[in-house]
Parts: sequence; structure tokens; C-alpha cells
Amino acid sequence: MPSYSETTAAIVQQAKARENALPLLNESCRSRFFFQPKPTKRVCLFLHGFTAGPYQFVPMAEIFFKAGYNVLVPLLPGHGQAGNWSRQNPPPLPTDPKVYQQFALHWLEQAQALGETVTVCGLSAGGTLTAWLALERPKAINRAILFAAYLSSSSRVLDLFVKKIDTYFEWTVSNINPSKGSGYNGFSVSALRVFLHLGQDILKRSEKQPAAPMFIVSSDSDIATGSFDHKTLFENARSHQPITWYNTFSRELAVPHTMMTVQEGNRWASLLPVMAKAFVESNLTWTDVQEIGYRMTQGKTFPSVVAELGLVAKASPDMPAMMTMVDKRAIVLARNPSLSEEI
Repeated sequence: MPSYSETTAAIVQQAKARENALPLLNESCRSRFFFQPKPTKRVCLFLHGFTAGPYQFVPMAEIFFKAGYNVLVPLLPGHGQAGNWSRQNPPPLPTDPKVYQQFALHWLEQAQALGETVTVCGLSAGGTLTAWLALERPKAINRAILFAAYLSSSSRVLDLFVKKIDTYFEWTVSNINPSKGSGYNGFSVSALRVFLHLGQDILKRSEKQPAAPMFIVSSDSDIATGSFDHKTLFENARSHQPITWYNTFSRELAVPHTMMTVQEGNRWASLLPVMAKAFVESNLTWTDVQEIGYRMTQGKTFPSVVAELGLVAKASPDMPAMMTMVDKRAIVLARNPSLSEEI
């Protein structure tokens, strides 16, 4: 068996060799690795979004690294390559789901060699892959976090378009893909169809099959994906795994689909690492989170509530900040429907 230092060196060298063989759009598209000097308790694998690159997760990766994690942010297959891409010559994005699935399994195996437990986080199509891994390898993953996972489009009409129409699509809305030069400006719709089909399969599997603990993060301002299917996945997953969380950013916060960085349009991006660490480092069920939130609406502080419930040891130091994002009004109304006209 290779030593830890040999393993990390090989990961870096192999990624560098693969990417040196390609003409990359720029250096921000390179795979990024943040390795501690020895194996860690926790390892985090980040999977970036469709047509984007590893740059999306660098801010969060740096925070997790400073917290003692080993972190991997690999470049997805067919992504980040320089070329004269156009309708006549679309970027080389895979149209076979097995390419992505084999990629995800490979990097999960790499992550497992670096520490005790693995967390997988993904944005958009990376979130779709994360959900697939959580179902495919539930015992190998300690936590899975889905940021704006692409399980479906924001409307059924768009889903029908993606399923049936073979054409070329160019990003035109700045808050969907604003990082020109860091990702592809367009793509063949058949390449996106891979993730729509994978997302629908994930929803069906989640009805009957347990997954790794998942935290599903959505936004009411996301015009690219459908929050309805995010909620459906949450309910399906929670029925098998009680450590399954859900949070949606309200429309007032204007959190876009590209939510990982300020540069891509999310002025609240600094909240995401806090929420992620709260989930990874806690051992609370969603029922626990709801009970904490409900008691906090009665004027009690977070420390006093978790002490009352005997949950101090199960709560991350980041949980108080996480609780500011939990929709406590919805929790109260769910328990007291008659209050809906008063609140």
C-alpha cells in the first residue's frame, strides 16, 4: 500500500498530467487539492457545476481546509477546455451518464484514502452527481450536500425542451453563468439531458432506497432548477434516513443558481460554508432541528434549548448560525395551522 504522502502526490501528479494534455480555458479550471500533512478525520469532495469549473468551490474548500479537512475539487469530464466552441462546434461535454458516474466513483475512492469519513458536496449538476453517489454508495459517504441540484428545470416546459430538442444553448442571463472565461458560454442540450434523466432516476430510487445523510439546499430565486423536486427528494430521503436536512433561501435574499461565490452573484455566499459545516459536524435529525427551532420561537436561546433536549454533544459550533437560516415560521405553522391567519 502506498503511503499517505505517496497517495496525495500521485493524485496531484495524475490530475496535472491529464490537464496538461488539454488546452484549458485558464488556470481557474484546474483541479484543486488542499491536503493536510497527514490523514484527517474528515475529507471533503466537491463537484462543481455544469459548464463551470473547480473555481466555484475554492472559497469553501479553503475554509474546510483551515478547519482541518482534506479537500479535493476535481475538474469534471469534458469541462474547462479551451476551444473555438460554438453551435457548429459545441464543447466536448459527455452525453453518456456512465462517464460522470465512473468519474464520481473514482474520486470517492480517492477521497476515502485520505481520512476516516467522506463528505461529498455538489452544485447544480455536481449536486445531481452527489445525490447519485449518496444512493449508490450510502455506507461510504458520511454526509452529502446538494447545492441547487439539477433534478429538473424550473418549469415542466423547460424539461420537455431538454428532453426532446437537440439544439445548442448559450447562456444569456448574467446570474446563471457570469464567469466568462472560466466556464463554457454554451452547450449542446443533449449534454444537459444526461443530468435531467439522472435526476429523475434519483427521485424514483429515493422513494424506496436509503441514501447517505443529505442536506438539500435550494433557493426560491433559482431560475434554473425546480425546488419542488428538491423538496420531494428531501421527503423521500428523510423517510429512510432521519439525518436529512432541507433549507431554501427566501426570494428576498435573491440567491441565484450559481450560489457558491460572490463573483457569481450570491452576496450571501459566506453563509454556505457555515451551513455546510453545521451539517457535517452535527449528528442531529431534522426532527431535532425543528424542535430546536420551535423552542427558540418561545424566546429561548440556542444553548438553553440544546441543553434541555440533551443535544449539546450532537450540535456543531456552527449550529447557532445555521438556526438563523431555518424557517421557524414554517415550523410554528406546521404545528399550529390555526395561526396561519395571525402570523
